[in-house]
Amino acid sequence: MNRPRQILSSVLALCVSVSAFAQGRTADPAPTKLHATRSPSAEEIVGYFPQWGIYNRRYVPLDLIKSGAIKSLTQLDYAQVNIKDNACIVADPLADTNAPYKAEDSVDGNADAPDAPLRGNFHQLQLLRRMYPKLRVLVSIEGQKSLFEEAAKPQNRVAFVHSCVARFLEGHIAPGIEAAQLFDGIDVDWEYPTAENADNFYGLMAEFRKQMDAVRWKSASIRSGTEQRGFTLSIASGASHKAIDPINWARVAKSVDQVGVMTYDFQGPWSHDTGFVAPLRANDPKAETVASVIEAYLAAGVPSRQLLIGLPFYAYQWHNVPEGANHGFLSKGDPVRGNLNQTTAAALMLNEDAELYRDPASQAPWIYDGDNFLTFEDSISLQAKAAYARQHKLGGMMIWELSGDTNDAQLLRALTTRPAIASHESSGSQ
Repeated sequence: MNRPRQILSSVLALCVSVSAFAQGRTADPAPTKLHATRSPSAEEIVGYFPQWGIYNRRYVPLDLIKSGAIKSLTQLDYAQVNIKDNACIVADPLADTNAPYKAEDSVDGNADAPDAPLRGNFHQLQLLRRMYPKLRVLVSIEGQKSLFEEAAKPQNRVAFVHSCVARFLEGHIAPGIEAAQLFDGIDVDWEYPTAENADNFYGLMAEFRKQMDAVRWKSASIRSGTEQRGFTLSIASGASHKAIDPINWARVAKSVDQVGVMTYDFQGPWSHDTGFVAPLRANDPKAETVASVIEAYLAAGVPSRQLLIGLPFYAYQWHNVPEGANHGFLSKGDPVRGNLNQTTAAALMLNEDAELYRDPASQAPWIYDGDNFLTFEDSISLQAKAAYARQHKLGGMMIWELSGDTNDAQLLRALTTRPAIASHESSGSQ
């Protein structure tokens, strides 16, 4: 790879002040900030909302408003519902429908009544939709590969799809709980169809399209004046040729509205080699990158406007990493487990020896402090991907997942704001 360049810019998507970057070292003056311009709104900005956020990080729908994230999103994908006995089910009744929200956590500022039939995240999504009627809200079906394989078989397919449509689009959530028009569509996260079950995959997507069109209410996608169908059907697809090559994607594209490509996890804690979680490009022409994967889908017949670039709002870290020739990049290390994100990056930058570097080919940033290597996304890497999406007339971007952003949605705002100036850079040390 080309020599990395150390970034000393104040326009980073980190919760760190310039003074914190400069502690213990001399930094060049920060560049003068200019007013940024708003990017076109034609691109989709799809964010996955984590059902489990109610427990782990106390991330609730109200946070989308408080952070300003809601202003950038065109679509919210609720993760997740599951499959059981060849039917769609509510994955966590407590989080989804039963947990009583306090007034301070509720979208409308009112506490849930103890005897209300619908509480939990689903009720908060109802309130959010009333407040932001142009926001599309989809429900994401996730399950083990074997569960999708069984549900997609011809003898199970029609009933399986009917259960999903009836429960989440017609709103028959559970006995005694009705929530019509809560969701505007379905996202299918089958990881991943193979050549052996490709025909069942095509049949499943076609059946979803058929049944969803049969109950086509006027969803938010119609009310907002777009040209999409009454209900939106999306899929989450893999970012490797192993996931791409066995499938006739032109055939899939006839049934679905969106193909959200999970263009991340190119490197991670399953390996002892450091690397980038989601490089846009690479100097090695054989390397799989965001660009190479997207171009493979285009070559496979997916219309550009149906493709969404997947963006990771999380980080991966290794420790015991020797500096090597490239400041810890492509070195051996011990993976660090846990929920790592922008907060991790900000904390690591407080280390006296921590420096931020950027790969010119991919625009991917990394932090190295002589021991720890962290790969993540920042405003510059995200804006490079947004520019790539516009250049190739893609449908937009898809985020996994929203709770990994900062409290003021710096990463999301980077996607909807064109950079007014280039970052200020200086040469990195050997």
